[in-house]
Amino acid sequence: MKQLNNLFQKPAMFLLLLIFVLGGCSSKTKNQDKEKKKIAVIISTLNNPWFVVLGESAAERARELGYEAQIFDSQNNASKEAEHFDNVIAMGYSAILFNPTDADGSVLNVKRAKAAGIPTFCMDREINAKDAAASQLLSDNFTGCVKLGEYFVKTMKQKGNYVEILGLVGDNNTWNRSGGFHSVVDEFPKLKMVAQQSADFDRNKAMDVMETIMQAQPDIDAVFCGNDAMAMGAYQAVLAAGKTDKIKVFGFDGSDDAIKGVADGKIAATVMQFPVLMAHKSAEFADQYIKGTPGYDSKMPVEVELVTTENVLQYLKADR
Repeated sequence: MKQLNNLFQKPAMFLLLLIFVLGGCSSKTKNQDKEKKKIAVIISTLNNPWFVVLGESAAERARELGYEAQIFDSQNNASKEAEHFDNVIAMGYSAILFNPTDADGSVLNVKRAKAAGIPTFCMDREINAKDAAASQLLSDNFTGCVKLGEYFVKTMKQKGNYVEILGLVGDNNTWNRSGGFHSVVDEFPKLKMVAQQSADFDRNKAMDVMETIMQAQPDIDAVFCGNDAMAMGAYQAVLAAGKTDKIKVFGFDGSDDAIKGVADGKIAATVMQFPVLMAHKSAEFADQYIKGTPGYDSKMPVEVELVTTENVLQYLKADR
C-alpha cells in the first residue's frame, strides 16, 4: 500500500514541479517581451511648451500602441543628450523618438543607437546624415518662412528697419527658416536688417537680446523671431519699452501663446507647425519598424500654414 501511494505521489510531485517551472518560464518570457517593448522619447528641451507638446504626444501615442514610453529632457545640452542615449542603449529600448539638440553633433548618438540595433526616428529637427536615422519627419521650414516673408513685406509696405532673432545656430531649422525669410525679404532694398542675433529658441534670452538691441538701435519697425517662444520674449521687451504700437513681432511655430497673441494683436503673424501630427506619426513609424512592417520614407516634409489676424480664429482651438 505504501509503494502504491508513492507511485501516485511521485507523478503528482513531478507534475507540480513541471507546472511551476513552465509557469516561471512563461512569466519570465512575458516579462522579457514586456521589457523589449519600450520606446524612448528624447527631446532637446522641455523648457519650451511647444516641445512639451511634441514629447508628450509622442509618448502618449507610443503607449496607445502598447509600449512603455519615457521622456528624456536634454535641456539643450549635447552632453546630456549623449548620456540619455547611453542609458537608452544600456536599458535595451526598442526605438527612440528623437528631437536633436544639434544637426551635426547629434549624428554620433544616432549612429551609436543604430549600431546597438535601436532605430531612431527624428521629429521636427533633422540630423546631417542620410543613413543614420530610420526616418526624419520635419516641418517644411523654408517654405513656411517664404510665406511669412511675403506677409512681412506686405505688412511692412516694403520698407522699414527690422531685427532678426535666430534660434540655435547648430540647428538646421534655424537656417532653413532664416533662409526662407530672406529669400523674399532681401529682394526689397528698403527693408533693412539692422541687427541679427541668436537667442537659442529661448523666451528669456530673446527678451534680453531684444532689450539690448533696442538700446543700440532705437529706430526699429519689426522683429522676426525663429520661433514663438522667442517672439513672446521679444514682445515682452517691446511692451516694457512702450513700443508695441511701433514694433511688429513675427514668430514661427503656432504655439498656443502666439496664436492667442495674433488674435489679441500682440503678434503680427506666425507659422503653424503640427507637433502632434509629427509625434504621432513618428511613434507609428517606430511601431511599424518593431513589427517588421516599415512603411515610411527616410525623410518626409510636413506642410505648415501661415497664421495672421485674417485667419487666426480657425487656429485658436485647432488640434495640432
